[in-house]
Amino acid sequence: MDKLRIVGGKRLSGEIPIGGAKNAALPLMAASLLTDQELTLRHVPRLADIDTMTNLLVQHGVTVTLVGANGKNGNGNGHKRSHGGGMTMRLKADDVGSTVAPYDLVRKMRASVLVLGPLVARHGEAKVSLPGGCAIGTRPIDLHLKGLQELGAEVVLESGYVTARAPKGLTGARVVFPQVSVGATENLLMAASLARGETVLVNAAREPEVADLARCLVAMGAQIEGIGTDQITVRGVERLHAAEHAIVPDRIEAGTYAIAAAITGGDIELLGLDLDLMEAPAKTLSDAGVAVSSTDRGVRVTSGNRRATGVDVMTEPFPGFPTDLQAQMMALMCVADGAAMITETIFENRFMHVPELCRMGANINVHGSSAMVRGVGSLTGAPVMATDLRASVSLVLAGLAAQGETTVNRIYHLDRGYERVEEKLAACGADIERVRG
Repeated sequence: MDKLRIVGGKRLSGEIPIGGAKNAALPLMAASLLTDQELTLRHVPRLADIDTMTNLLVQHGVTVTLVGANGKNGNGNGHKRSHGGGMTMRLKADDVGSTVAPYDLVRKMRASVLVLGPLVARHGEAKVSLPGGCAIGTRPIDLHLKGLQELGAEVVLESGYVTARAPKGLTGARVVFPQVSVGATENLLMAASLARGETVLVNAAREPEVADLARCLVAMGAQIEGIGTDQITVRGVERLHAAEHAIVPDRIEAGTYAIAAAITGGDIELLGLDLDLMEAPAKTLSDAGVAVSSTDRGVRVTSGNRRATGVDVMTEPFPGFPTDLQAQMMALMCVADGAAMITETIFENRFMHVPELCRMGANINVHGSSAMVRGVGSLTGAPVMATDLRASVSLVLAGLAAQGETTVNRIYHLDRGYERVEEKLAACGADIERVRG
């Protein structure tokens, strides 16, 4: 099993290209099920989760063709700069032979449930295993199912599978989410695109990845208003058509490398990123004494070789501070001056990185959904174990700042969401290498 070896204490300096967002790519890939014509996606990151979704779509009958790295300029999705490479992927679902998403594939990644809405909308039925993914909380899919029921689907849970049927098609409705859910918003957005009549999604998620999906659906012929707001109106059409779409830059990857600059006293330019994608993390970093500014090519993050100052953080749905950067910010607060209270409001089990950070000398006390972090003079390298995707990269960040050598084990979690992380950090001066196991 692969692991990362890190020798800390190196000040990072340089530039890092930001790839396409994993959390946007996965629903965009699922959207290919809505049409029998070809959907072309650019800036698709090379990640384990992308492979998992590809395998799932292929077993449904989707033809997936990878073109390799692309260098086209511009991205056609409202962002002003091209960003970091990735693959061009062509998906064509003209011969869907199966509407069953089996356990062996879905258990690997929670986002697999995003095939549910498209399959029911276009084919009238779907049978999808209850999903898996990181062990960071229950993350139930009840909002997905209730929304589909409001659109007229019959939903049955049996033997670990969700079976949804709408043999006469879905019908538009007013769906009010009792709480913000990115996945449920995406699933209902895709399903409503082919439903008869008008669907209004109230209290919809506003994350950039949701807006990116909506823009792609519009390019495919969907009629959607309110993109980027908490009320989205979808007027269903009979069919969608071919389109080409470039995936929005990954704001979580960008935020992670911004924190890498801060935790090492470094200076990094994040290429291809618009600052508006990470406004809340940028403000938090600024409050901590880290300079974040727009450049002609992206965003520059510099600490002036100073320690950060402790700041309180509370995770919230977009445009608030993202839960997917909570663990990384905690790593920074471990070596900041003063204390910080970090409160997690999205997932109940998202402090599993705390014991590993404490193994490296961090001073953290957890009280329910909050963690009090008191900055220490320095962390000490140690063998640590990754428990989930974002926790794994927080340990990498801690290792960059620690004295001595850190070994991060079980980095298959890391490979689900970060492309070539060791290469990107090494290019900026980090002493980091992948040890094949």
